[in-house]
Amino acid sequence: MARKIGSHSEITGPRIRGAALRLFARHGYAAVSMRKIAAEVGVQAGTLYLYTTDKQALLFDLMQDHMTDLLAALHALPPQPDPASKLEQFARFHIGYHVERPEAVFIAYMELRNLTPENFATIESLRRKYEDRLQAILIEGVACGVFTSPDTKMATLALISMLTGVTSWYREGGRLARADVQTLYADMALRAVAKMQG
Repeated sequence: MARKIGSHSEITGPRIRGAALRLFARHGYAAVSMRKIAAEVGVQAGTLYLYTTDKQALLFDLMQDHMTDLLAALHALPPQPDPASKLEQFARFHIGYHVERPEAVFIAYMELRNLTPENFATIESLRRKYEDRLQAILIEGVACGVFTSPDTKMATLALISMLTGVTSWYREGGRLARADVQTLYADMALRAVAKMQG
């Protein structure tokens, strides 16, 4: 369906996505209707369908954009010389990126169950690409003899879970500055896989 002339699609579209993001994060996907999203934006419910096919499409677009933006930012990081430096960089990046987007992170993890099978497969593929980047660092570290891990896939998932957990409690202006949290968690990540000396 074509958008109305003068509908300011470049403004209304992002406003609809922003409203959906806030409401899905606050109330959960299942509890939010298209009518609630429209009310949040200040438009008629029918107007939403000029910008999206349905609520499922909104959820999928939010998740897909989050993951593709995350991967693009990860790939843009400068190269590091060794596995330890790569792991430290990854940990710092993951925390820094995610604490700025707590609503998107919450939706990306908690609303997977509400995706259609096809949409779920697409998002899972993007998630695996991100996880593979960290697992490759761990595999390299084990091969170099600086890391130890009996199962690098399990270690990857454990580290990502630990790093992502920061978004559930971190608040700007709290006891620890963001840089301090990044330093502490990067150190914990390194210690978790470091090969014991001696």
